[in-house]
Amino acid sequence: MTPLVSIIMGSTSDMPVMQEAAQFLNDMQIPFEINALSAHRTPDLVADFAKNAASRGIKVIIAAAGGAAHLPGVIAASTPLPVIGVPIKASMSMDGWDSILSIIQMPPGIPVATVGINAAKNSAILACQMLSLTDETIKEKVIKFKNSLAQKITKANEDLAKIKFDYKTN
Repeated sequence: MTPLVSIIMGSTSDMPVMQEAAQFLNDMQIPFEINALSAHRTPDLVADFAKNAASRGIKVIIAAAGGAAHLPGVIAASTPLPVIGVPIKASMSMDGWDSILSIIQMPPGIPVATVGINAAKNSAILACQMLSLTDETIKEKVIKFKNSLAQKITKANEDLAKIKFDYKTN
């Protein structure tokens, strides 16, 4: 099975956050890989990965990093593939703001799609939406997932309607 999505994180300490992305891709039956690569500690491996990802069949890269968070941008600089950055609220970070600012402030020509701090699941959803542009099966799964979100809110409102207060009008 050839992975379509590559989840890269700067450190295995990011795995508790990135678990949500892996679980979503797994639930959607999208082949993926997970690796730890550091823009600062293994720059040659990062460059190698980025340059060769497309030829290995990867279609979308999800790159998570905390602190200085250079990993998504370094990868984006060396690949034609879309890169989704996940800013991690790391132990030494400034509530994740250093990470998000490092990822979204990319120079012209090196875009990184960026989700919210620790929003790994959203990165996987966005990756699936990107893949759905050319894959009808994935598109149907994304549509089904989006419909399930609407059903959860409908159910929540039904449950809220059952709650009684003296002055509640609905």
